[in-house]
Amino acid sequence: MLKVAYYPGCSGQGTSLEYDTSTRAVCKALDVELVDIPDWSCCGSSPAHTVNHVLSAALSARNLAQVETMGMTKAATPCPSCLTNLRTAAHKMDDPEFKDKVNALLDVPCRNAVDTQSVLQVLAENVDPELIKGKVVKPLTGIKIACYYGCIMNRPPEVMRFDHHENPMAMDNLMALLGAEVVPFPLKVECCGASYGIPRGDIVHRLSGKLLDAGRDVGADAIVTACPLCQMNLDLRQGQINDALRENFRIPVFYYTQLLGYALGIDRAELGFEKLCVDPRLALGRIKQPQQAM
Repeated sequence: MLKVAYYPGCSGQGTSLEYDTSTRAVCKALDVELVDIPDWSCCGSSPAHTVNHVLSAALSARNLAQVETMGMTKAATPCPSCLTNLRTAAHKMDDPEFKDKVNALLDVPCRNAVDTQSVLQVLAENVDPELIKGKVVKPLTGIKIACYYGCIMNRPPEVMRFDHHENPMAMDNLMALLGAEVVPFPLKVECCGASYGIPRGDIVHRLSGKLLDAGRDVGADAIVTACPLCQMNLDLRQGQINDALRENFRIPVFYYTQLLGYALGIDRAELGFEKLCVDPRLALGRIKQPQQAM
């Protein structure tokens, strides 16, 4: 069994709880042991680096140092924003002078010996696709899915070092493996508006509306994402987008772990479909029953 240190991130304890629970469930089913980092703390999320780059790096480095005290060298997080902060901090600490400034703020110095990956990367690079395929009990046959990665999971490529920075395929390949029809989605790495949801809702309405429109154009029954903020903008704010743009979008937006868990037959209580704002039954109803898919 593969064992990795697990950094859930702040949203995983609140607004994206269903992402955290479904992530834990699918990893357990696929023999990936997620070991919680003791006394983990916020990585700084979106705003910290705009104030102070050293402080921002220190917020992430503290968590990396915690992983080192566990005697582990690999960590994983489901959240692309957390991933960006953790990997950026490690990248900047390759500079000894910057690393010294960061460590001066920490109780426990960070040796910068941890490789942090997204949970998606861990699954894509460490779990045999045939193992996943063999565990599928409810194929996603009949549903058309657009995979949306967001703008930071794979970029900048020299820092993130996962998949292709313009045309990533990890989620596409996973959903296809589960039996879904993955439709080409030309905006898979475009920005949804990110954290502008409150200060500049008009930006989120325009950018996320563009994504929903593209999903509708390619005939997607649902959009699948790996980012809590992207999911929030496309799902929670879909009604606001409809009002602002005079649209009538009704496209369910899932975390990829929710549909992976569905296909693996994991208890729905661990998948959190009821937490989605746009009724997921609009898409789940498209999935043929196993006897029909044969």
